[in-house]
Amino acid sequence: MNKQKLVLVGNGMAGLRCIESIIRNDPNAFEITIFGSESHVNYNRILLSSVLQGNTSFEDITLNERNWYTKHNIQLYTGETVVKIDKETRKIKTDKEREVHYDKLIIATGSVPFILPVTGFDKEGVIAFRTIEDCQRMIETSRKYKKAVVIGGGLLGLEAARGLLNLGMEVIVVHISRHLMERQLDTTASVLLQKELEDQGMHFLLKKETQEIIGNERVERVRFKDGTELEADLVVMAAGVRPNIQLAKESGIDTNRAIIVNDHLETSIPHIYAVGECAEHQGTVYGLVKPLYEQGEMLAKHICKMKCHGYQGSVLSTQLKISGVELFSVGQFLGDETTKSITTFDELDGIYKKVVFQGKKIIGAVLYGDTKVSSRLLDLILKGQEVSTEAKSMLFHSSDTSEGVIAAMANHEIICNCNAVSKGAIIDAVQNKGLKTVEQIKQCTKASGSCGGCKPAVNELLAFIQSNPIDDSKIQKVMCSCTTLTEDEVVYQMQLQDLTSVQAVMDVLDWGNSEGCATCRPALSYYLGMIHPEYEIEQETLYINEQKNATVQSDDRFSVIPQMYGGMTNAKDLRKIANVADKYDISQLAITSEQRIHLMGVKKEDLPGVWADLDMPLSSKYGNTVHNVKTCIGEHVCHCDKQQSILLAVDLEKRLEHLLTPYRIKMGISACMHNGAGSTTKDIGVMGIDRGWEIYVGGSSGRNVRAGELLCVAGTNEEAIEIIIGFIQYYRETANYLERTWQWIERVGLIHVREVLFDKELSQQLSQRLEMA
Repeated sequence: MNKQKLVLVGNGMAGLRCIESIIRNDPNAFEITIFGSESHVNYNRILLSSVLQGNTSFEDITLNERNWYTKHNIQLYTGETVVKIDKETRKIKTDKEREVHYDKLIIATGSVPFILPVTGFDKEGVIAFRTIEDCQRMIETSRKYKKAVVIGGGLLGLEAARGLLNLGMEVIVVHISRHLMERQLDTTASVLLQKELEDQGMHFLLKKETQEIIGNERVERVRFKDGTELEADLVVMAAGVRPNIQLAKESGIDTNRAIIVNDHLETSIPHIYAVGECAEHQGTVYGLVKPLYEQGEMLAKHICKMKCHGYQGSVLSTQLKISGVELFSVGQFLGDETTKSITTFDELDGIYKKVVFQGKKIIGAVLYGDTKVSSRLLDLILKGQEVSTEAKSMLFHSSDTSEGVIAAMANHEIICNCNAVSKGAIIDAVQNKGLKTVEQIKQCTKASGSCGGCKPAVNELLAFIQSNPIDDSKIQKVMCSCTTLTEDEVVYQMQLQDLTSVQAVMDVLDWGNSEGCATCRPALSYYLGMIHPEYEIEQETLYINEQKNATVQSDDRFSVIPQMYGGMTNAKDLRKIANVADKYDISQLAITSEQRIHLMGVKKEDLPGVWADLDMPLSSKYGNTVHNVKTCIGEHVCHCDKQQSILLAVDLEKRLEHLLTPYRIKMGISACMHNGAGSTTKDIGVMGIDRGWEIYVGGSSGRNVRAGELLCVAGTNEEAIEIIIGFIQYYRETANYLERTWQWIERVGLIHVREVLFDKELSQQLSQRLEMA
């Protein structure tokens, strides 16, 4: 089969992430050619500030060496710029008169630095901060000159200024606004940042507008519109960037601020796509690495004809890469008249935290001085999860465990936001691949390989793993052999990307086996049902509707179970059952421990007749559901009032009928302390006492008997029902598929379960969601 010709214009981070994903998705689909205007291979532009600050080297920020291109049969042209796109003949032309045909073309030309259009901008010593060459020129200049002026008090300008300080230069940052980083910080955080940087030796001129750069051939001074001047040997223009869209414009591709693309990153011209800083999606141009990577990966799926929902936009978060400064912001941190916020400010230690709410959901946050809870806040924002009143009081509190915050994180929580690498993925790589250094972790998982902001966290996690042997039983394993993701990571991505079918999950999350397996398919169906209550789950049983069902037996006949709520029946229904058994020659009838009559050995062709003649609700307890409640109706060792226990059982059975659960749930209700229903060895057991009901959870009557633990005491039937419903729903929402109640309780902790159920607001939400299900 002839390969299609794919041409990438731009050898930067977004375009190469797309190519990497294409190779991973379908390595034999394309003959790939890449053009890069710079003379280098693909490198991490974001870490140029770290190079300037002396924290890393040029070699360390290289992402793909030349042998990587060779290994994947990629034709790479560096130092060569594409200057024309011929849409009719599907050819591109370069500044070296080279012409190359394409079947598909990806434009990833990135951005160009914004150079202030002032007199003298072209003098020697005036540079931008965008490329390796810019970085080298700044280092060389610092060896001869001492006075530097950085124009721009945003993220890039401050990182450049810190680097120049490290190089021994006197640095003044000039900013047109009243506050630093006004696009990423509110006023309080900005003032704290300015004070910290001033303590480090940086100087600032705010509300200053540059008018002219003065000097003969080389810059000597900077003049401002208010008439004041500054001496300068070096001027760094860091006042922002502009999407590089000249090629697209001249080629007749629709542009606005950038190249306009749809959810599949398609431009207005067929077979031409755009990703990265040169692309505009739904009116937004992204300049941070995480959304650019997400675009590249989504485009790769589309080009490889994999099912995907397309790119839906990104939640932006920012971290400043300056030694001694902990700073994080995300989402809509400023707020407006429709929002409210929670803030805390420790002026002595310079710690400021602000979380912005819209209703009960977090939509933005700013953290300064202590960013340990950033991962938790970002997770809540991405999931759109409601935060209870009690949980709000804990938002700013990081774990006080002796191991540290990183060690206390759940395995599914994200360590590297740029590359979506979880704690569990790093632990798995270190344990199974024998990784010893942060660099090895970066090469294996990509964690810390983009903005570098998570490098301290990766280092802390590695140190913890090396000094604390991890119990294999506590490590979350991958869901199955079809994927490299844990169950928590799969569920997280299902919510994040709004996946609504089993096939969509497998397509979007790069399932190794496109058909899935017996382990993952039922698990995915269960999780989809939890995330989307309207999702139709295909039962393995023969299921018609709520009144008519049957369970297949090992001999390919069927079992039909008339429903007897609470184990109660009447003479009319008993006669009806007996008549059906006679009519259809059903010789096997059994009364089970759950006090139900099973009609066993029903022929498939007789099922419609049996259902019609019974004409009564039926019970199907095949699979992972809440099973019928066992009661102690037949016990006679005491004379306690059994009526209340029967009423409670009937009410619970009607409320929980047909409810899917991670694993089957068995319940027992005993009228008194004699425990006639074996309640203390059930998943949920209820025992009558003089004060109401004792509720036990996490029991098991299997081969290795486990006694349930006392959850609480309920004074009335209504209180007992509320607690039991809340417990079951919380188990449904947070347990892994096929995880038994006692395993779940061991994992999350009984105290935590109590805290959730005893929170009235949370308990009501759980009850409402169970009713919806």
